[in-house]
Amino acid sequence: MKVSLVIMAAGLGSRYGGSKQVDGIGPHHEILMEYSIYDALRAGFNKVVFIIKPEMEEMMRRLCGDYLERKTAKDGSPVEVAYVFQDFSSVPDFYTIPPERTKPFGTVHALLCAADAVHEPCCVINADDYYGIDAYQTIYDELVKLPADGRATMVGYLLKNTASLHGTVSRGICTVADGKLQSVREALKVQLYPDGTLKDLAEDRPLAPDTVVSMNFWGFAPSIFPALRAYFEDFLRHEAGDNIKAECLLPVMVDHQMQTGKLAVSVLHSADKWFGMTYQQDREVVAEELKKLHDQGVYPEDLRK
Repeated sequence: MKVSLVIMAAGLGSRYGGSKQVDGIGPHHEILMEYSIYDALRAGFNKVVFIIKPEMEEMMRRLCGDYLERKTAKDGSPVEVAYVFQDFSSVPDFYTIPPERTKPFGTVHALLCAADAVHEPCCVINADDYYGIDAYQTIYDELVKLPADGRATMVGYLLKNTASLHGTVSRGICTVADGKLQSVREALKVQLYPDGTLKDLAEDRPLAPDTVVSMNFWGFAPSIFPALRAYFEDFLRHEAGDNIKAECLLPVMVDHQMQTGKLAVSVLHSADKWFGMTYQQDREVVAEELKKLHDQGVYPEDLRK
């Protein structure tokens, strides 16, 4: 059975101050998405789809794609690799892009750009997050039995393990009941304080440390793509306007689909700790965590072999 890992890697990483997706953070200059790919392949995934900017293709092939095409998946098949571009060419003609806009339109737009390359169950992730080995096995086991229509899944993480002391982060705040996602709202300015407390600065409200959040670790059937397209077009018609920073976000889209009765989402939990890089100051912590995992034998010396 074909199951794909879809990596959203076209973001500009503005808060990080550079292209964090290709920052060699591991002990042998591995980039974060290489750990995601390694973990996904050992869980059973056999296809990798990179969502990138057009100018990133040569670099992505050099960093990951070329050696991936020589690897064998767990089921013995060659690993399939595909590249899709998130740019303005995929924006419908009815919408006029503001001349000042340079950024893509967010994660719904990103995944929609992969519609022609993904015809199987898929796990969608951020390129600049570390999700952990257990998370990939957990979601793979769910994806292989996911119904074709009206069902999705996600791996949830605890808010206290996903925030940064170095600035605000945006997180999908989840309400969960009986293993099912009830709602998800986007908190755009979550701040972690040294005493462990958390606050949504945008709405001036405290947040419980054990709140379940979405880290864009979604599992979808290919039937999600028509819904993505309809939602994105509605966003362009009614919300984007001339706002050069407007983003169409997966957690918000998923919540809309649930509230209108079109989607049910199971919430999975991972025993592993998430970590990632939003700010340059996060880099040292992530590098230390990865080195520990290599030293413990969780990862081999060379991920590329």
